[in-house]
Amino acid sequence: MRLAGKLAVVTAAASGMGRAGVELFRKEGAEVCAVDLNAAALDALAAEMKARGTPISTVQADLSTAAGAKGSIHAAAAKLGGIDVLWAHAGIPGPPGIENLDPDAYRLAMALNVDSAVIAAGEVIGHMRKRGGGSVMFTASVSGIVGSRFSPVYSAGKFAIVGLTKSLAQTFAPDKVRVNVICPGLTDTPMLAQFTSRRGDPEEAAANEKALLAQVPLGRRCRPDEIAHAALWLASDDASFVTGIELPVDGGFTCR
Repeated sequence: MRLAGKLAVVTAAASGMGRAGVELFRKEGAEVCAVDLNAAALDALAAEMKARGTPISTVQADLSTAAGAKGSIHAAAAKLGGIDVLWAHAGIPGPPGIENLDPDAYRLAMALNVDSAVIAAGEVIGHMRKRGGGSVMFTASVSGIVGSRFSPVYSAGKFAIVGLTKSLAQTFAPDKVRVNVICPGLTDTPMLAQFTSRRGDPEEAAANEKALLAQVPLGRRCRPDEIAHAALWLASDDASFVTGIELPVDGGFTCR
């Protein structure tokens, strides 16, 4: 098993890509702590994993606050006995544009998409030093590599995460901590419809998704487990000489 003996934390873990990561990391031998805002979804995930014979720990936290982002890391470390792997996956689409921008919506998006990742990395490094190293992974997006006309605020935040990754990869290298970022493309999660139609119009969503898929050489949506497998590789010793990269998992969207 590729993560045997590893202690792993996944944020935004109760659904979609994060949940797929929890399931895969546990399958590959890691002890896992799942962090999410949704307590009911966390409880359901924990019950399902226990029924499978692969129990996990959970921490309910609001990562949009500094206290929640900081506290979640230390609570997870206490439950696991340390941290070797952090997948800081939390994020939301944010405002659809910048005209008539709602400042509160903007601040919430940046708090979750940027601040929570910065804070988590700053808090986890001490735990990883104690373990002799580790792997930090962020989730950005193809919108952190090429600009998004649908979501400029989201795109700005994800570009920030790509830059953060490249900086921290250098900063944390002496501690034997690798830092990388996954950049998903069009992925089959509940959040997808929020990107393709901010007005909740199914016809608009379908038309926008069709236009986006036309730019994907492999011609389909990504599955959450395909993102989780990318995270597994970066978390594992198979990627022991890989740090500072933004890894597109996008069916070729960014190779054009």
